[in-house]
Amino acid sequence: MRIAILALEGSVLSAIAGLADLFWISNKAIASSPAHACKFSTAPFETLIVSADGAPVLDTEGRLIHIDSSFQGAGNLDVVIAPGMLLGPDLQPINIHNIRQAAGWVKELHEKNVCIAASGTGAVVLGEAGLLDDRHYSTTWWVSHMIKERYPSSQLSKGKMVEEDRGIVTSGGCFSWISLAMHIIEKGAGAEVANLTSEMSLNDNHLLRQSLNHSNVAAKSDSAFMIRAQEIIRLKNLSITAAELADALHTTERTLQRKLKTLSQETPKEFITRVRIESACNMLVSTNVSIRKVAQDCGYSEDTAFRKAFNQVMDMSPIQYRQWMSARLSRQ
Repeated sequence: MRIAILALEGSVLSAIAGLADLFWISNKAIASSPAHACKFSTAPFETLIVSADGAPVLDTEGRLIHIDSSFQGAGNLDVVIAPGMLLGPDLQPINIHNIRQAAGWVKELHEKNVCIAASGTGAVVLGEAGLLDDRHYSTTWWVSHMIKERYPSSQLSKGKMVEEDRGIVTSGGCFSWISLAMHIIEKGAGAEVANLTSEMSLNDNHLLRQSLNHSNVAAKSDSAFMIRAQEIIRLKNLSITAAELADALHTTERTLQRKLKTLSQETPKEFITRVRIESACNMLVSTNVSIRKVAQDCGYSEDTAFRKAFNQVMDMSPIQYRQWMSARLSRQ
């Protein structure tokens, strides 16, 4: 998969470099895993940083961004990504001429079935190309009104970190390029490779498998409601019911259902179960207590119910998880 990362005057350097690094890490993760390396004859991801004429451009703070190719010299591409960029004091795009030049290029590529993606304010490039018209998209919350005003037929997807609509992929939030890259890695190399990449680059400090969905975690961290809900479950009552959680949050069960579906794409039962299993994972790694004790401390009265729930979330048994994490930590 050949991926062009678009660099314009005022682009965010960390997003450009971070995107390139995550695809590089994915290649390294595959090469280091015999189970995955045998499925690919070559590294699955190749990245190019491109500008209109192939010349370096200045980032948001006036530093030069290295460029690999011009638009026309980029060759055959599978994906083009427009990272976030600097806006003016009025939150309107600057360097509109350069933006429209890039927009014309990505529009031509989209017509050739190249996937076009953008993170945060990079959505302006897609909007100028007409690629947000009658499509759902995600972007940074504080520019959503500007996007809607400039491209009135676009449809903002509230509460979604990544949105894909007919070959157009968008993400919102300051560091949403991470979720965008993981989405493209999964599309290009499969969910297992995306999980492996995440474990090597994003999840080392969490002691949890990628099964606990990085994009959902990012969405939760941005929401006071979600943080409060997790605190109630973890710190007050791991055996809480959906009705009890709604009461503790001073809301109705119907509102709880709606909010969780919007923020984490989970039902209240799924949300509570996942938080309980996250707590169990931490206990399995940080203590030597029995599986039965872990189950009891996480609100399960029966071992079988705990093991079933754990398997559903983690794709392995509690004892397998403890052994897997013990072996992983011993190599660090």
